[in-house]
Amino acid sequence: MKSISVLGSTGSIGVNTLSVVREAHGAFRIVALAAGRNISLLSEQMQEFQPMLVVVIDESHARALKKLVGKGFGGDILYGATGYEEAASIAQADMVVAAMVGAAGLAPTLAAIEAGKDVALANKEVLVMAGQIVMGLVERRGVCLLPIDSEHNAIFQCLNGEDKGGVSRLILTASGGPFLHHSPEELERISPAQALQHPRWKMGKKVSVDSATLMNKGLELIEARWLFGFTRERLAVLIHPQSIVHSLVEFCDGSILAQLGVTDMRLPIAYTLNYPQRVASSCPFLDLPSAGALEFFAPDVQRFPCLSLAQEALQRGGLMPAILNAANEEAVELFLAGKLAFGQIPKLVAAVMERLDNKQNPTLEEVLGGDARARAEAKSIFFTKFVSTTANDDPQ
Repeated sequence: MKSISVLGSTGSIGVNTLSVVREAHGAFRIVALAAGRNISLLSEQMQEFQPMLVVVIDESHARALKKLVGKGFGGDILYGATGYEEAASIAQADMVVAAMVGAAGLAPTLAAIEAGKDVALANKEVLVMAGQIVMGLVERRGVCLLPIDSEHNAIFQCLNGEDKGGVSRLILTASGGPFLHHSPEELERISPAQALQHPRWKMGKKVSVDSATLMNKGLELIEARWLFGFTRERLAVLIHPQSIVHSLVEFCDGSILAQLGVTDMRLPIAYTLNYPQRVASSCPFLDLPSAGALEFFAPDVQRFPCLSLAQEALQRGGLMPAILNAANEEAVELFLAGKLAFGQIPKLVAAVMERLDNKQNPTLEEVLGGDARARAEAKSIFFTKFVSTTANDDPQ
């Protein structure tokens, strides 16, 4: 039996992870759950899986959770940064599922690796911010870092047993999001509610917006650079609206290997949790005859400049990916609050990248400092340049 700690248990990846655990009928044991503010769902998860440790975002939510579960829960309930790191490094865990959203997942993931835990990584921002630091620690501690994201999981499967020296390119596929065929004028009028309606995947709010701007694919390029050790020139993106081919690996002889499957995150999660074995799944099998035509075409970075901003950050390296990520998180938050127009997201990110200095080979402290400066700069630029601009009134 493999013991697992789930960071981000009430989010989309966390919920799907627990679904895989539930269907495994005793193959896994949940020893820790970490969430944010959704104590209603978390209390249900606690009742079902009876973890030893549960963590929420702050003391007030911890008190509310204790009141909600009463004396029926015999484990510990902690909160805040120290609590998350405790859940990540808990002695009883064999593997940590890192599924927290955004930069908040960096410190707990580092704590898990430092504690010698294998990590199933769904938080791409961890490697975007501090890829060199994280992968260096992975090597020193001798642990496995396994990707959950469907694109990176697909590449991981295609590379399994292959000589990386024979690889020409890694090709990540992107659905193109809900606005693939919108004109620039239409993109300016996109509301948060529209941006959250992804045509293929059910995801959290932040990831859904990133998918709509194609920033998500840019962040995945940076993540792939560190996961697989390939330079920017050997990383590519193709738009694939059907989301059936999850990514491809092109070899020096012209051969291409691809991983195909239905759009269900339980598939890459189950592969990661059970690696190196494969187990039977309750997910529907892909029916190729009914799948129809599979389309692939190059992304339009003129209409979706967030992808080119991420490529620029990858090329510049150093602190710039962390700056990109922090500025984007702030911009997405402003958009979801109805304060920033959809088309202004890349403009705000670009302005922050232009203003802040880069630094190669940053320390962890410098990465965190760069993250903080980028957030402050994004707020400053917003109030001085964008606050007078009419943004979308729909905060949903």
